Amino acid sequence: MTERPAPLHLVLGEEELLIERAVAAVTAQARACTDDPDSMPVDRMRAGDASTAELAEMLSPSLFAEDRVIILESAAEAGKDAVAVVQDAAKSPPDGMVLMVLHSGGGRAKALAPALQKLGAVVHNCAKLKGNERAEFVRNEFRAAGVRPSADVVQTLLEAVGSELRELAAACSQLAADTGGKVDIAAVRRYYSGKAEVSGFDVAELAVAGDRPAAMEALRWATDRGVPAVLLADALADSVHTIARVGSAGRGDPFKLAPELGMPPWKVKKAQAQARGWNPTSIGTALQVVASLNADVKGGAADTNYALEHALSRILDLHGN
Repeated sequence: MTERPAPLHLVLGEEELLIERAVAAVTAQARACTDDPDSMPVDRMRAGDASTAELAEMLSPSLFAEDRVIILESAAEAGKDAVAVVQDAAKSPPDGMVLMVLHSGGGRAKALAPALQKLGAVVHNCAKLKGNERAEFVRNEFRAAGVRPSADVVQTLLEAVGSELRELAAACSQLAADTGGKVDIAAVRRYYSGKAEVSGFDVAELAVAGDRPAAMEALRWATDRGVPAVLLADALADSVHTIARVGSAGRGDPFKLAPELGMPPWKVKKAQAQARGWNPTSIGTALQVVASLNADVKGGAADTNYALEHALSRILDLHGN
């Protein structure tokens, strides 16, 4: 039986990927301790925007003391009265509740973070990483995938991909999978040469936003710098599929839709904004375009650069139609 998580957690810092991982880990641990994991409530609220009445209601004991996870976001921006409600609940969380408070470490409610630590909160350090810390992050990501990278491999990946943790994590995972765990400098350069200057995600976001001049320029810059065609095609497909999934889910609260869609709230919110330039017909056609492109860049086309430009142009034509 999995050990039940502590009742009080402080997720401290502003690094989105680390925050998401901390929340996901504690939530998964709590669910593993219940008889019916899928039905366990997980409620999120922005403490900085909520009224004291809303906070008090969410943090009050439930009638049957059922297991639940409460995630309070933007706690650093909470007002004085809201902070008092959170602190009162944190002193003795109701039976069955796991309370997670997400705090940047600063803000007008700066004092809340040390107060929660004094109350015994389990602290999850999610501060922005610096130079040596990013290198250690890359090493840990590789080790989790069963790879023991050399210092040169780590440095080459950092230089090629940049400092964004989400992209670094994705790069480590892809390299480990595609090389069978034999990651060397040549593999990093083959996959990610030039990626720090412009990534597939940059091209994809410009494409689904309908910015033709910027998207075409970014694509040519990426291909000139050696970004692999398969990565560009995958990024474009990911953006189109994300808009399709989020668009079909409607205009609900990103925080409520996120668990249903299996995406972080920030990604749902971004896709909801992007989806305004699309309709069911145009997104359906775009899905066909990226499916064909996937086959083209994996050997189906004689000229992958032409295939990429042609697909990108079609996506841009569809936007807004």
